[in-house]
Amino acid sequence: MKNVELLSPAGNFEKLRTAVNFGADAVYLSGKNFGLRAKAANFEISELEDALSYLHSAGKKGYVTANIYPRNDDFEDLKVYIGVLAEINADAVIISDPGILHLIKQSGINIPVHISTQSNTVNYMSVKFWEDMGASRVILARELSKEEIGFICKNTGIEIEMFVHGAMCISHSGRCVLSNYFTGKDSNRGECTHPCRWNYYLVEKTRPGEYLPVVESDEGTFIYNSRDLCLLEYIDEIVNLGVASLKIEGRMKSAMYTGVVTGVYRQALDTALRGEQLVPEKWMPLLESVSNRGYTTGFFCSKADEQSMNYSTSSYYRNCDFIGVVTDFDGETIKFICKTKLEKNENIHFLDTDMREIPYQVQKIYDDRMNECESTKPNFGYYLPVNESISEGALVRRYK
Repeated sequence: MKNVELLSPAGNFEKLRTAVNFGADAVYLSGKNFGLRAKAANFEISELEDALSYLHSAGKKGYVTANIYPRNDDFEDLKVYIGVLAEINADAVIISDPGILHLIKQSGINIPVHISTQSNTVNYMSVKFWEDMGASRVILARELSKEEIGFICKNTGIEIEMFVHGAMCISHSGRCVLSNYFTGKDSNRGECTHPCRWNYYLVEKTRPGEYLPVVESDEGTFIYNSRDLCLLEYIDEIVNLGVASLKIEGRMKSAMYTGVVTGVYRQALDTALRGEQLVPEKWMPLLESVSNRGYTTGFFCSKADEQSMNYSTSSYYRNCDFIGVVTDFDGETIKFICKTKLEKNENIHFLDTDMREIPYQVQKIYDDRMNECESTKPNFGYYLPVNESISEGALVRRYK
């Protein structure tokens, strides 16, 4: 069976390292411009170069997004930017607009091109078109069934990538104008304000300021609010379809999300590649411990329906607090940068990079000067004495 890539999000360097530590084969990331997650921390050019060097030294790949829909005055800067990406050895650039691909070819820039899901590729003829234009991979739209994905894989000659986990856009593969209409911020240029997650009321024209509820439940009305995609239990089927890369959404999510989701899908993918039976009941509690809006299989098994929507709240569920990432282990103590308050006598656990959960009761906390503390403060480094080996990169977590 051919190798299948596990591709994870990297909104900053901490998340990139976490993705690598938990088993990603590649990450996708963005510079400060031309990507569709403008609110993520993202990377300066020098940081992109460092990130790609780090990835390549670990035997991993890095794909850089330039998947906005550009306007006329963007192309001069895009030419320079993509030229720099080629110079710093980005493994591919992810684009949506055919004009950018034309620019790359016309300019003689030598860099592999991946076609973003934002291009709404839903059929094999479109894949053939992109192949003829010189693309090396197409990231399919999320709105496809497994039968359609399998047909595309069998009838095309380039790599096919698909999303297996993460947030779903209410509009066709993200081609949304709600944000632009309501706020003037263009989702197709990385500025989405997520109006699909808002709570809506009606206002009658002659009664300004009088809000009339559209009643779905006592919690509110979230008519556009999709659940998150989760295809964990179908990874073995997906492998057999011929897909080259499995993509996890979430550059705006935390390093805990990145680590947990990457680690779960790493185990599931390895299990499927060995031809062994998946054990989703073992892995789903971990996926439910990180940010999610409830899960759906989207269009993979059948057409999405009301069961794919979350009508009760647009807020994320999460039953676990992210305390920090282990940055060092000397055989007796671990060091971590704290994300939230932690007190003595609390019960926490470490999620190691091999996905072992190690329970731990906090008895002593030391600050950077090795002074004992009663509790921690966010964004400071602390030490905890431990009795067993904990890997650098392990997550420190606390169940609620």
